[in-house]
Amino acid sequence: MPDVTQRMLELLAQLQTGRRFAGRELAGRLQVSPRTLRRDVERLRTYGYPVTTAPGPSGFYRLAAGATLPPLVLDDEEAVATLVGLALLGATEPRAAHEHAGIGAAADRAFGKIDQFLPKRLRPSVIALRGTLEAAPQRAPAVDPDLLSALSMAAARHELVTFEYTGRDGRGSRRRVEPYRQVHLRLRWYLLAWDVERDEWRTFRLDRVRELTATAAHFTPRPLPADSAAEYLRAELTAPRHRAVVRVDASAERVGDALKSQDCDIEPLGADRCRVTTWVDSFEWLMLSVALLGADFAIEEPELFRERGRELADRLRRATEKSAAESGASPAE
Repeated sequence: MPDVTQRMLELLAQLQTGRRFAGRELAGRLQVSPRTLRRDVERLRTYGYPVTTAPGPSGFYRLAAGATLPPLVLDDEEAVATLVGLALLGATEPRAAHEHAGIGAAADRAFGKIDQFLPKRLRPSVIALRGTLEAAPQRAPAVDPDLLSALSMAAARHELVTFEYTGRDGRGSRRRVEPYRQVHLRLRWYLLAWDVERDEWRTFRLDRVRELTATAAHFTPRPLPADSAAEYLRAELTAPRHRAVVRVDASAERVGDALKSQDCDIEPLGADRCRVTTWVDSFEWLMLSVALLGADFAIEEPELFRERGRELADRLRRATEKSAAESGASPAE
């Protein structure tokens, strides 16, 4: 039998689905007696959670919307995960001083006050964690939390939205779309939507969206064009790029550290060897990034990658020979 804290967490998790539960059904899910269930419901009420009940054969338990926020019922691991998540999000910063701080600033504020909403048991450890935890700042375009919320509501309601959008070329346009998913990838927020006027799936950078308006017109949801919105977005972002595969005589962990900003798959081939598959705009960039590891590597594909490697090697050799000739020294000196 789980302890009281674990049982309360499980009860709260069931009620937070918003469903109405018959007493017998809820007791069965928690594997407790109806009497224990009634006691636990009363405990939740003392914590500030407004659990409503209806007696009789058709009676039920349901978590109603409360007027105040009660203490969060988190276990130790959930509290740590919440703090770490807020710290990471709060470390994202706008790229320019004039940009709105966006959701990163909101996360930073929440990071500073979350202990106020936790049970007293967890507050000392959370305060200690908050005082000793740092996340390195990462430059990223700011996204308004209100925009994320508004798009989430529109997607959940299957409601068409319109907005002003600034494309990659700097040109503005008015878009009318069916919103489906919001995806965070490579420190950017994207919207996956069906563009009504262009009659196709499109992705939009949320930091380029302005003047969002809900239309009150609804749409019938379409099946997503991939297994997930993130998968579709990855495919779209890598489509115009070159696929490159290299085998590196270094551990997957070491290579992963060197390519941490690159969207790539790293397959361990042993303790000190791995295969990297990635999509790049520049083969030369990837060659230099891998070469700076100080480990041998082999270009597996494509042939164009090998040709660019030979060209770069010749260019570097000519540069060293020219420099040596101008200084009067031999290339070996």
